[in-house]
Amino acid sequence: MSILRNRTATAAIVAVAAGALTLTACGGGDSDSSSKDNSKQKEDAKSQSKPVQIGDAQASTGPAPDVEGAKSGGVATVYQATDFSHLDPGQIYVSDGKLLSRLIFRGLTQYDEDENGNLTVVGDLATDAGKESDGGKTWTYTLKDNLKDENGNPINSADFRNTVERLYSNYITDGPTFLQQWLSGDGTTYRDAYQGPDKGKHLPDDVLETPDDKTIVFHFDTPRPDLPQMLTMPGYQVVPEETDTKEKYDSAPVSVGPYKISDFKPGKSMTLVKNTQWDPKSDSVRHQYLDGFNISMNHDDEDQTKTLLADQGEAKNAMMFTGQVATTQLQKVVGDKQAMENRTIQGYAPYVWQLNFNMDRVKDKKLRDAISLALPSDAVFKADGGAYGGEVANSLMSPTTPGYDESFDPFNREKKPNGDVEAAKKLIKEGGFEGKSLVYAYGNTPERQKQAVLIATALEKIGLDIQKKEIDSATWYEQVGKVKNGYDLYMTGWGQDWPSASTVFPPVYDGTQIQDGASNYSHINDDHVNSEIKRIQKITDTDEATKAWAELNEYISKEVNPAAPIYYTKVFQIFGSNIGGIRYSSDSSYVDVTRVFLKK
Repeated sequence: MSILRNRTATAAIVAVAAGALTLTACGGGDSDSSSKDNSKQKEDAKSQSKPVQIGDAQASTGPAPDVEGAKSGGVATVYQATDFSHLDPGQIYVSDGKLLSRLIFRGLTQYDEDENGNLTVVGDLATDAGKESDGGKTWTYTLKDNLKDENGNPINSADFRNTVERLYSNYITDGPTFLQQWLSGDGTTYRDAYQGPDKGKHLPDDVLETPDDKTIVFHFDTPRPDLPQMLTMPGYQVVPEETDTKEKYDSAPVSVGPYKISDFKPGKSMTLVKNTQWDPKSDSVRHQYLDGFNISMNHDDEDQTKTLLADQGEAKNAMMFTGQVATTQLQKVVGDKQAMENRTIQGYAPYVWQLNFNMDRVKDKKLRDAISLALPSDAVFKADGGAYGGEVANSLMSPTTPGYDESFDPFNREKKPNGDVEAAKKLIKEGGFEGKSLVYAYGNTPERQKQAVLIATALEKIGLDIQKKEIDSATWYEQVGKVKNGYDLYMTGWGQDWPSASTVFPPVYDGTQIQDGASNYSHINDDHVNSEIKRIQKITDTDEATKAWAELNEYISKEVNPAAPIYYTKVFQIFGSNIGGIRYSSDSSYVDVTRVFLKK
């Protein structure tokens, strides 16, 4: 899942209770002093990259167990850097949208998370995580009783048929495509197989079947054991047929979760209030302790950190969604013992920030290799939260992804974490690239602006002419997701949607998926990569598939190099003193919003 901090994702790894310190790196310091600690963290992350468990009907039955010390009432304030890029579930594939979706949307399945961060897939609107038959090619879901949307309309199987079929519509461009492709064809061919409900036709029953009001049956041409995990994604949460306004749904969605949108001023604020139609007996995970949330936008990380650390007035009842302790405020937060012990959470997120090469424009691999070698990875990640914000990345695979190999280091990140300038200069000279002009696009947040200066300066040192282009971070992925985006270089972050490399390489590196809104941001279209992705996706043995994905990862970086790994992300957040129930979520990679309450 794409990540826009201050803006996909799903399965992460390390979960910690509020105040527990799982990160061993110290604030500040040079790269050498933290390298040993970083190595241990990668080992810890890898040890947590284990498959999720599948829950039964009993585990899917609400209400959710009470959070210790929880009280009802009050409104929490949420500080958010930018607006949400989408509100239509079918368009959500980024982190802040996922946190919001946990409050207002529901799907067939969801994750139940224990105090140690272990994830179990359970039924959400469905009675369980799904029943498979025909060797895993057929999956059947039965809806729970008395489900309603915020308007009191019953939720039935026709609503889920609508939810799936609308994903084929042309206006759905930015969400996940796993389900559509599994049902109707690889790459972009699923759009040719079915034109969407706007044409007045349904998917055939041998693909999607709704034999009665409470039953949904998926039929695949190959076993799909990961369907329960995939259906937890925001992109597959229900859009009731009766209230589906198609393109307009993106600005005024209908809630089926514990909260609903009562007021929305795009780019400024959003108010969530209780959805009185939500039945806690149908929900084994979510709570409705708060009367609502006031989401205030245009607060960058520094503003959020300063305000929350001061803990005055409204800020006592305030929290971050995807905000991060700002680099400039790191020492103050770390030095505040009370805040560190009671008001912060930390975790190792699954994301790899990488510099994408637009391969339609940056066609010479030697140039791509030179840029990759020159990147000041250590300085770049420290501009995004210091030592608590990440660590140097050696691979396009995260340490949280099964198959990750720390020894694979094609761009010498371990020995040259701030770039191998001489090796890069050599390639620039060999290729005759001195003075070549490249457009580097970056988001308009303080972190991205600082990183842009660092990256541009490093690339200018090796002889390139870098033209910086600033973009609104609220629409970052929409802009760089255009096939003809007009940029040469741009950073994106990607993390697994569940613990499998099958959620990394197909969406990001499969050339058959190139289209506006797709996640192949580099436009790599390599025959070997495409065929290997197709082959590995059919491997049912997990160990064999994991090994094959790791081998493909090495091929992609060594032989093609469509994107250069820069850093892995960690999360370090701070909250107001009156916010209760905070913990790091293995599901969202940020705070677990389903259990928040006010202490008094």
